[in-house]
Amino acid sequence: MLERFISRFGKEKIAIIHSKLSLGERYDEWNKIREGKAKIVIGARSAIFAPVENLGIIIIDEEHDSSYKSEANPKYDAKQVANYIAKQNNCPLLLGSATPDIGDFYKAKELEKITLLELTKRANEASLPKVTIIDLKQELASGNRSMLSRELYKSIEKNLKQKKQTILFLNRRGYSTFVMCRNCGYTVKCKNCNISLTYHSYEKKLKCHYCGYEEPVVKICPECKSDKIRYFGTGTQKLEEEIHKEFLGASTIRMDVDTVTKKNSHEEILKEFKEKNIDILIGTQMVVKGHHFPNVTLVGVIAADSSLNIDDYRANERTFQILTQVAGRAGREKELPGKVIIQTYNPDNFSIQCSKKQNYKMFYDTEILIRKQLKYPPFCDIIVIGFNSLNEKTIIDISNKTYNYLKKRLYEVKEENQELKIFKPMPAPINKIQNRYRYRIIIKGKMNQKINEELNNYLEKIYQKDLKDIRISIDINPNNMV
Repeated sequence: MLERFISRFGKEKIAIIHSKLSLGERYDEWNKIREGKAKIVIGARSAIFAPVENLGIIIIDEEHDSSYKSEANPKYDAKQVANYIAKQNNCPLLLGSATPDIGDFYKAKELEKITLLELTKRANEASLPKVTIIDLKQELASGNRSMLSRELYKSIEKNLKQKKQTILFLNRRGYSTFVMCRNCGYTVKCKNCNISLTYHSYEKKLKCHYCGYEEPVVKICPECKSDKIRYFGTGTQKLEEEIHKEFLGASTIRMDVDTVTKKNSHEEILKEFKEKNIDILIGTQMVVKGHHFPNVTLVGVIAADSSLNIDDYRANERTFQILTQVAGRAGREKELPGKVIIQTYNPDNFSIQCSKKQNYKMFYDTEILIRKQLKYPPFCDIIVIGFNSLNEKTIIDISNKTYNYLKKRLYEVKEENQELKIFKPMPAPINKIQNRYRYRIIIKGKMNQKINEELNNYLEKIYQKDLKDIRISIDINPNNMV
């Protein structure tokens, strides 16, 4: 994006703000904006707080992306902040996406709170890529146990012969997603979190993707002393290894959290893929985001089910968005038609079928009916009160007291016809991270000023007491239900 803007407006008029800048670089950019030298600010979530004078427009690209909401304290949603700033400055706020957030599209289509503008053609008059869905159950039944279906294998082979580029998308990093003893069923877990460790073959280590804990590879089961330790599941490292075995001489580059740790490594990988015409880019959802590679004619989705099987009411929405966005990387030039192959164990799932047709309206019409029936956002709000502590007994006690207090108070202040459900405290799906036990209370209902005041009053009261090591947070419609 920066390249595009600099080519049109020149470097001097543009400031950039993101977390990879050093403190000195951030200070220089901030001053450039404050002094009015920068007329355009480009940045990630935190750029919304840039000290722009005489603001004319705010543009939020890929507005459906969950990263616009901060999960760390203080929690904030950059889209809500942008809406407030736009009103204060009497300027337009433009939200752009090929796969809009369901709640925002509902506000535009049904409530008419947002003006709906639609682009019906791709840039450069390019046609949409042809999408093929492969049923992995049938591949297994026919004896194919590799990560690549026969169709995807042939397509990669053809692309290599024609000197065209390929993107392979797998939303799991590492080599194997869990390590288990086949003798007794013992699974190697993080000592700080209640989560399986992932095997990373390049470092020959087991790593926790939540707290960063790592340990050497386990060869003997600590429970039954058996040597029948096996690796299950697949990640980007394993996929890269398989590509090297299957396609000798093919050049590959991998893009995931493990390969973009250094400053500017993200940009360097994309630049290398584009300029050196590397055959295959393998990556997690980092490769999905708005990149333009004219020579990419094939996109392969290795496991479309990974986003379907999450414990979240937005699983279908996330799956449709990811698949449609990654499909959009193929065939971006009029002369080079694109092909997308989606591998899945659930070929009949409606979000996968809609992404095959790349039909957002068809997906929206189905999903909004499901949300209405089940009373999920945008038809209600989900309020998650999270508790975490080093002591599990303490956290059970405080969460039960909170539940009894809020049940009484919220039912007293709710409006006459307002539906409100307060669910009893339960352990979070991942009930321990960094040695801290995690419990939560979920409230379903429309958020209003009275409920907001009651929740704030509760926080004020609770933090006047000696909480020791207990941490409490309240999140409205969180991005991550885990």
